[in-house]
Amino acid sequence: MITGEIKNKIDSLWDTFAAGGLTNPLNVIEQITYLMFIRDLDDLDNKKKKDSLMLGLNDYQSIFDGQVKIDDNLTVNGDELRWSTFKDFAPDKMLTVVQNEVFPFIKNLQGNEESSYSRYMKDATFLIQAPGLLSKVVGELDDIYEQIDQEVEKQKNLKNKEEQKLINRGDIRGDIYEYLLGKLSTAGRNGQFRTPRHIIKMMVELTDPQVDDLICDPAAGTAGFLVETAEYLQKRKKKDIFYNKELKHYFENTMFTGYDTDQTMLRIGAMNMLVHGVDNPNIKYHDSLSENNTDKDKYSLILANPPFKGSLDKDTVSNDLLKVCKTKKTELLFLTLFLRMLKVGGRCACIVPDGVLFGSSRAHKAIRKELVENNNLEAVISMPSGVFKPYAGVSTAVLVFTKTGNGGTDKVWFYDMTADGFSLDDKRVKIKDNDIPDIVERFKHLDKEVDRKKTEKSFMINKKDIVDNDYDLSINRYKEIEYKPVKYPPTKDIIAEIEKLDKEANDSLQELKALLKD
Repeated sequence: MITGEIKNKIDSLWDTFAAGGLTNPLNVIEQITYLMFIRDLDDLDNKKKKDSLMLGLNDYQSIFDGQVKIDDNLTVNGDELRWSTFKDFAPDKMLTVVQNEVFPFIKNLQGNEESSYSRYMKDATFLIQAPGLLSKVVGELDDIYEQIDQEVEKQKNLKNKEEQKLINRGDIRGDIYEYLLGKLSTAGRNGQFRTPRHIIKMMVELTDPQVDDLICDPAAGTAGFLVETAEYLQKRKKKDIFYNKELKHYFENTMFTGYDTDQTMLRIGAMNMLVHGVDNPNIKYHDSLSENNTDKDKYSLILANPPFKGSLDKDTVSNDLLKVCKTKKTELLFLTLFLRMLKVGGRCACIVPDGVLFGSSRAHKAIRKELVENNNLEAVISMPSGVFKPYAGVSTAVLVFTKTGNGGTDKVWFYDMTADGFSLDDKRVKIKDNDIPDIVERFKHLDKEVDRKKTEKSFMINKKDIVDNDYDLSINRYKEIEYKPVKYPPTKDIIAEIEKLDKEANDSLQELKALLKD
């Protein structure tokens, strides 16, 4: 989560746009995103150059090298397109360069009209028309990035290793998107609640992505799950990917797929992936639940937090999904979709509202039965309702399962998360209590969980018990509360103590009255 200082700076930036005549929240978010992208491109280029040298490859070609062709009539010095260069220009020159050179440059960055990036940047428009406004916004964004870097450095230098969140600029950048999107008045109606970055990181760690995975988020939004997965692989499998040309090409062009029905989210998602080293992700405008989505037995890993928008028109939903789970509820349909899209052996970690775990309708029971009987349901992690505050107060859980098509569930691991490192009120300030490291550690060693009692934070439940309980997956169905007997003194002793206290109070009162008389 971003600090109060960064929030204050973002609020100030928002006010700067309003003072400059840009008041539509969606427009402001898009303009900020474009400028952050431009700045990140400069940083990413320098990082790629440095990584290439460190790996001894020396084969990186900077996008800013030499003369860069903007269009058929304009070629410019590439260095002029860098944020670190034009930010020092006078306001009039800065606006001319950004409008006529930098923005057209990023719109045509890939040059391939079929790429997802080019497809969604095609209609992008730079709306800042005043030199003074652009100059001020650029300066304020630099201040925000400086504050971000200070926060990252502060976390690195914490003496208590348990308090270190191991955050990077990408983590905070994702939280900035979340904070910006919270300003959209339509956020709740469109279901565009961002998944907190630390919850995404937890889900990625639980599924442990590999270099040969084919990964999808069918409700991608700003591509937070895909970005975090890319960063996870870059940290854990860096040499495996970048020393192998085939794997590098696979990582940059094939590994990641994301679907969404919001053009703005798709544009942000495509830019988000590009600045995280994935040159050509398959980010598509797609209604994942419709007949148009024909993906089946395809992906080895799905990570998602699908929208909980309530009900859909059945006529718009794929018949394949309705055959398994006849319902209008999106949260149930998405679970059915994940099972269809995964290939045998594919894993999934997804967020569901609590109602999915214990709902009594035929559709609720059908999807839970499908997970337990025909696949391998591995974990149900119950999360407190404050995790999505201040944007939503719904109670949720993370399901982790593997598609087998022929069963495999023997025991299901339950964990009762009560803290995620932040207060569970609207302020969401950082606190010491955090179950996430424990969740990841215990999940990686499930063999040690078998003998845990049902009174503990985590425990195993046999499949038979789940079946006997109508496939109920709510942790409260199985968790046992340990009542410790409290021994009270005899009633006569309590009365005697009360009388003693009364006498002492009365004596003190009389002494006070005597003093007042004197």
